Amino acid sequence: MKKSTWIIIALVAVVAIAFFWGIGKRNTFVGLEENVKTAWSQVESQYQRRADLIPNLVATVKGYAAHEKETLESVIKARSEATSTQINADNMDEVALQKFQDSQNALSSALSKLMVVVERYPELKANENFMNLQHQLEGTENRIAVARQDFNTVAQTYNKEIRLFPGSLVASFCGFTARPYFSAQPGSDVAPTVAF
Repeated sequence: MKKSTWIIIALVAVVAIAFFWGIGKRNTFVGLEENVKTAWSQVESQYQRRADLIPNLVATVKGYAAHEKETLESVIKARSEATSTQINADNMDEVALQKFQDSQNALSSALSKLMVVVERYPELKANENFMNLQHQLEGTENRIAVARQDFNTVAQTYNKEIRLFPGSLVASFCGFTARPYFSAQPGSDVAPTVAF
């Protein structure tokens, strides 16, 4: 065989290897992107579980503390805003995630205020229905924390893969973009002051 034939065969082999490697990388990115979407759906599911518990909690508290109308209305309003803030996992960016996180943080804050109000009503704290709802809400908050942590872990794996060279070339060519992370609430880095 001539030298030019070997060069052509070598070039075709290199192109074929690069092509199949690129397809393999793209398929890897698709799998990782699906993992991110699945983790996000778990986050949404846990937030929805919390939102579903709130009307029963508010109704139970309302029966005992009807004159706490402002607090109850703030919880209902925060729930409404939190459930109306949606993110499409395909188009998730830092701005959308921050908006979602802000609405969920507002709901958490309103629920915290509600629990402070409950402290004034010992008969409510002793109510079996309220205690059950409170335990479910606490469990849901833990599930939310785990789902958020799992999402961050999966998003980190995906983000790392699409940024590593030479796979980043395939990722940018195919339109794969980085996913944002959940972050701590502002002020959570400061220890609370306890005064007696």
